[in-house]
Amino acid sequence: MTVALMWEARAVAGRGEELLAWARAQELPSSPLRRETFRAPEDRVLVITWWDVPYDAELPELPEPAEELVMRAVHRWRFESLGQSHQKPPGPSEGP
Repeated sequence: MTVALMWEARAVAGRGEELLAWARAQELPSSPLRRETFRAPEDRVLVITWWDVPYDAELPELPEPAEELVMRAVHRWRFESLGQSHQKPPGPSEGP
């Protein structure tokens, strides 16, 4: 089973690049299958890690950044992968 951990934080206004650099520098004690980092408006940073483990397995997570760097506590979510959908959406001339 593949489990995805999502970690999302919002930086104090104007400190988004600093939060992004901080998140990228965080090392985990074990390596996930994949790790990807995103940014969004309002100085938000999202890190998703993928693991080949049971859903309830204990996994390493990114820590909380320093209080002065973020506007609120980090949000964290855990998801179970249901696989990829290879179904092609209908084109403009194809009906449902």
